[in-house]
Amino acid sequence: MLKPKLKLYLAAPRGFCAGVDRAIKMVELAIQKWGAPIYVRHEIVHNKFVVDQLRSKGAIFIEDLKDCPSDRPVIFSAHGVPKSVEKEAFDRKMIYIDATCPLVSKVHNEAQRHFSNDRQMVMIGHAGHPETIGTMGQLPAGEVLLVETVSDVQKIEPRDEKLLAFITQTTLSVDDTIEIITALKKRFPNIIGPHKEDICYATTNRQTAVKVMSTKTKTMLVIGAPNSSNSNRLVEVGLKAGCSYACLIQRATEIDWVALKDVSSIGLTAGASAPDELINEVIAALKDRYDITVELVETAIENIEFKVPKILREVS
Repeated sequence: MLKPKLKLYLAAPRGFCAGVDRAIKMVELAIQKWGAPIYVRHEIVHNKFVVDQLRSKGAIFIEDLKDCPSDRPVIFSAHGVPKSVEKEAFDRKMIYIDATCPLVSKVHNEAQRHFSNDRQMVMIGHAGHPETIGTMGQLPAGEVLLVETVSDVQKIEPRDEKLLAFITQTTLSVDDTIEIITALKKRFPNIIGPHKEDICYATTNRQTAVKVMSTKTKTMLVIGAPNSSNSNRLVEVGLKAGCSYACLIQRATEIDWVALKDVSSIGLTAGASAPDELINEVIAALKDRYDITVELVETAIENIEFKVPKILREVS
C-alpha cells in the first residue's frame, strides 16, 4: 500500500541550547566525581525524558533543599534559584554547584546592578516559573514588580516612577515582550532597559525558525514538555504566525494522527530542553505513515558553548 506523501519542514536550530547542554553535563560529571546519589533542586531542565535518564544514572530531584542531606552534593537547576537557597546551602556547609544558565545569570547581575543604583525592578515574566522565582529572589521582597501582560503594566505601583528598570525572563515570546516593553516605556518614560535584550539567543532563534516555517506550512509540531516555557512559546508563535494547527507533544506517542489525517506538510521543531532522541523518534513515526520529503529550514547557526564549573572539570 502506497503511503501518502508528506513534506516535512525541519527547523534549524531546534532542540538543546548551550545552557541546557551544560546543565545536563554538570549532573553527569557530578555523579562521575562523587558517585550516586547526586541531588538536584528542581528539574535540571524541563523535560521528563532528560530527567528520567539522569534519575536512572543516580540523580535525585527535590523541590526543597531540606530534602537533601548535608553530606551529599546538590546542583541548582538551569533556571536559577533565589539567593536564600544558596545561603541555606552555604549555612549547612553543603557542596553545591550552580547550573544556572549564564544568560539567566546575566539577568540576575542586571537586577543587582540596578538595585545598587536605587532602582526598583520591573520583571516581565510568568508568575510561578522557576526562572522568575529565581530572578525575583535575587533582591529583597518588594524590589521586583512582576508583569505578565500589557494590562499588568497599568496595575503596578512603583515607589518612584523615575527610578525604574526592567528585565525579562529569557524564554518569553519575542513579540509579546516587545509589546510589554512598549507599554512600560509609554507609562514610565524614564525606565531603563538592558543594553542587550534579555530574551536568550536560543529562544529567539527557535521562534524565528517557526515564523519562517509558518510561511511554508500551516501545521506545526513542537517537541517539548508542558512546563517548558520556551516550548509553549513556540506553539504560540506558530499560531500567531498563521498556523491552523500547532501542537506541543512530549514524544511520538502523543501525536494526534486524526488531526494530521489530511495534511500534506508539517513543520517540526523542538524546545531548547528537548534532546535529539525525541526529535528522531517523531521523524521515525512520521516515516512509518508517510512518504516523507525533508526540507531543512535553517535560520541561524548556533556554535555557542558554556563551560562547566572548574570543580567539575577536575573530575577525580
